[in-house]
Amino acid sequence: MERQPSRSSRRKSPSRHPVRRLVLRLLVAVLAVTAFVALGIAIAVATASSSLPTYTEMMKSPQGQSVVIRAADGEELVTIGPSYGRWIPYAEIPAVMVEAMKAVEDRRYDWHPGVDPIGLARAAYVNWRQGSKVQGGSTITQQLARNIFLTSSKNYSRKVREVILAMAIERRFTKQQIMELYLNRVYFGGGAYGIDAASRRFYGHPATQLTLEQAAIIAGLVKAPSRYSPTADPERARGRAKIVIHTMADSGAITPSAATAADVDGVRFVVDHERTGSVRYFTDWIMGQLDTLTDEVEEPLEVVTSLMPEQQAAAEAAVHTQEIGGTQAAIIAMRTDGAVTALVGGRNYATSIYNRATTARRQSGSSFKLFPYLVALEEGMKPDDMVVDEPIRVGNWSPRNANGRFVGPVTLREAFARSINTVAVRLGVRYGTDAVSRMARRMGITTPVDTGAAMVLGTSDTTLIEMTAAYAAIANNGREVRPWGIQSITTASGRMVYNRERETPRVLVAPFVAAYMTDLLRAAVETGTGRAAQIGRPLAGKTGTTSSGKDGLFIGFTPELVSGVWMGRDDAKPVRGLAGGQAPARIFQAFMSKAVAGTEASDLSDDVEVPDFGIEPDDQVYGITADGVVDDGMIPTAPAASASDAAVEPEPLSDAWLDHVTRNTSENPANIP
Repeated sequence: MERQPSRSSRRKSPSRHPVRRLVLRLLVAVLAVTAFVALGIAIAVATASSSLPTYTEMMKSPQGQSVVIRAADGEELVTIGPSYGRWIPYAEIPAVMVEAMKAVEDRRYDWHPGVDPIGLARAAYVNWRQGSKVQGGSTITQQLARNIFLTSSKNYSRKVREVILAMAIERRFTKQQIMELYLNRVYFGGGAYGIDAASRRFYGHPATQLTLEQAAIIAGLVKAPSRYSPTADPERARGRAKIVIHTMADSGAITPSAATAADVDGVRFVVDHERTGSVRYFTDWIMGQLDTLTDEVEEPLEVVTSLMPEQQAAAEAAVHTQEIGGTQAAIIAMRTDGAVTALVGGRNYATSIYNRATTARRQSGSSFKLFPYLVALEEGMKPDDMVVDEPIRVGNWSPRNANGRFVGPVTLREAFARSINTVAVRLGVRYGTDAVSRMARRMGITTPVDTGAAMVLGTSDTTLIEMTAAYAAIANNGREVRPWGIQSITTASGRMVYNRERETPRVLVAPFVAAYMTDLLRAAVETGTGRAAQIGRPLAGKTGTTSSGKDGLFIGFTPELVSGVWMGRDDAKPVRGLAGGQAPARIFQAFMSKAVAGTEASDLSDDVEVPDFGIEPDDQVYGITADGVVDDGMIPTAPAASASDAAVEPEPLSDAWLDHVTRNTSENPANIP
């Protein structure tokens, strides 16, 4: 009898099940695609490897591009070019330098094939969690490929080429050769390429003599050469080095006891006496703009700038006329077409290349009051309109004046000239801090602007160059002023690659609004907090002082020139006696009196021609109820702690002036003593 198949044997085999067949087909397709991609990568890597230069060719340091920067009159300011030290063979490179670089840049360097899958996965996960790119996954080999063969553009095609080249380099050269190439070619800031150039620049000796602490500092520079450069910020460089040493101990490169014994704070840096001129603040600013104006990266360049040597010398001298409390000082001067004619970013470039005129973000103090007053003038108020200096409460915050007094009714002109806080806050309440923020944006402020009630007193961080440009727009009859420093760029062969064209500036505020604002700024110099800035000719300007004297500013202009001065400590510690109307105003006076000497004095543009249609003030006072009581629910609040920490304190009002105003509130402010 024929044996019948069992019931279980009659069931369909798994391979015949529709779902399983689909899964199997997908798996086969994925494997096929993976194999195809792997084959493509292998072919690409093999092709790239065969086309790579020889090791000897890759050892050759590039000549680099030299740049001659000239002043507006043709005087050579500085010649800038890359610095390459002696090529250090791998056998002569201190082991601590190699281990420091591995620990901080590529912990799995010794075993990956040029690309680190673990590092890439970790970076992708961290970036996904943060919602932005905060961590990179590039290996040392990828960085070498990028530095030698690719541009700095950020796109997927460049990343793919970088990966292919990195794997090709690993296939062609040994790990020691790759590390030798990397350490002799990578950029460490300050114009130094390679560890020998960096060692000589920062420590005054060759890289063969690097200690653990010195190597850790150099390794820490790769992430951000300008941010962690010892010449820019020694303490930040040391702090970064401590992280590198901790990472070395964590990876097993050094023992915990060696990490504990490391004395990073004891490392001393040499002063490059060739870089002491303060004009380097200006030329560094110029160098940062070259990439946006020309794509010429090989032929030497000659750059003609807007700098005026006489004004630059006056600015460099002026910052040293007032040295108090360990402060730094910065000056920037520009014409109303935006041409920067002088720039000093600190007292001594040799000890700190940090540019406080263009980069530092600090509270602007009462100089920020330019913006709420501009809003008020645009809304229809006039310099002679009366306002009241009296207590005001905004939420749980009650702004105060520097001397704790209130003078009652004053004109808008007097309130601005005397930098009365309560009036500025009242204007912010009336017209809205959003309107003030928009005005600051319109006038060129790009840093974040707070919209809390205290913002009208200058609690937001700004840069000196942007604040000075905003004041320059007032001097320019309300037209936009964009700071610039490069007039032309020419190659060594005489080919013009850039020539600045005259711009047609936008109108930011109506001419009559700018004229009214000039009236207020003039009063601040003639009768208010800025009297120390007077230079014997028509002048407009405004002081700024932040809480506890952390920052002091004076920004002002004549019809010919606009300049801004900042003083303060880099660590933002209070400075006893620092106020915008004192040392900063005196620096401004010392600079401007020389900068405009020899030019014919002309009057300020404060004659007002109001359009026929006129502009009526808005009577709606936001946040004030019918009975004059502030409605806490309708006004942005400023927490008491924040107000006490950051609220701006204007320069103290003299008792004589307060008594005078109390008795004569209706008198012309020009008669105020």
